[in-house]
Amino acid sequence: MKPITILGIESSCDDTSAAILENRAVLSNVIANQEVHEKYGGVVPELASRAHQSNILPVVHQALEIAQKSLSDVDAICYTIGPGLSGSLMVGSSFAKGLSIGSGIPLIEAHHMKAHVLAHLIVDDAQRNPGFPFLCLTVSGGHTQIVQVDSPEEMHVIGKTRDDAAGEAFDKAAKILGLPYPGGPLVDKYAKEGDGNKFVFAKPDIPDLDFSFSGVKTSILYFIRDEVKSDPDFISKNRNDLCASIQATIVDILIVKLRRAIKLTGIKSVAIAGGVSANSGLRAAMLELQHEGCEVFLPKFAYCTDNAAMIAIYGHYQFLDKKFGALNAAPKARYAF
Repeated sequence: MKPITILGIESSCDDTSAAILENRAVLSNVIANQEVHEKYGGVVPELASRAHQSNILPVVHQALEIAQKSLSDVDAICYTIGPGLSGSLMVGSSFAKGLSIGSGIPLIEAHHMKAHVLAHLIVDDAQRNPGFPFLCLTVSGGHTQIVQVDSPEEMHVIGKTRDDAAGEAFDKAAKILGLPYPGGPLVDKYAKEGDGNKFVFAKPDIPDLDFSFSGVKTSILYFIRDEVKSDPDFISKNRNDLCASIQATIVDILIVKLRRAIKLTGIKSVAIAGGVSANSGLRAAMLELQHEGCEVFLPKFAYCTDNAAMIAIYGHYQFLDKKFGALNAAPKARYAF
């Protein structure tokens, strides 16, 4: 039986990526990052879309070359239709549609956040695949949610943030500390050398399985502002401990809710996904759940941040169900799960 070959294209934010999947195995996964945003302290949408326009053709070409495939080998083109930045999504969408028209290859539309979850189903020697059902804590710069995954098609959000995402909290805390963008990975780096119990920050008491991180950010801001008034060098003297304490606070909020979800659903197969799933503190806290009888699944680092391999695995399952996209489908900056 001929294997299913999917070309995945991801352009939801500031990373341009293309990947080739054969059945569930990754043959290539190419990512072009955009360093232009660093000096602005965050992603500038207009600059992001321009960079996608420059990157997308060479990235797709390279993905095919590494996979040793030609366009004629591809069974479907799966692209991110949303959620994400409108301009960035438009570049990926337009390119995928043009490629589809020119080649006659069918289109598949991918939901970015669902694709993050399905990255766990990629066949890769560096990661294990969960069975169904499982719970997935999906944490990124724009989303924080707990998803009950009953099958590749059946996913339900059972908890979500009511305001800011955990990834945003990491980045905003890093900015308060004077760390450059993107600050989340730097907080993780310095936290490894610090004491997570040194400083205490507010933890919101939100009912059910929902999250809130706006109060955490405010607590960090006011604490550091007051300390710097007394000692202008407070941040430099305590950088590692501050990062460790901030990380410990955010991770604890996440794990408390995941534990509650495990108890409520009875599902003890748990995973994490999204950019923050690369955080060492969160990964360590997840592994601790093994001592509570849970089976824990951590994504390979290459599949944590935005990448086209996760889009292609989403496309794989859509292809099996013969769920194809339309040329008149518009990108969705906001796209309900």
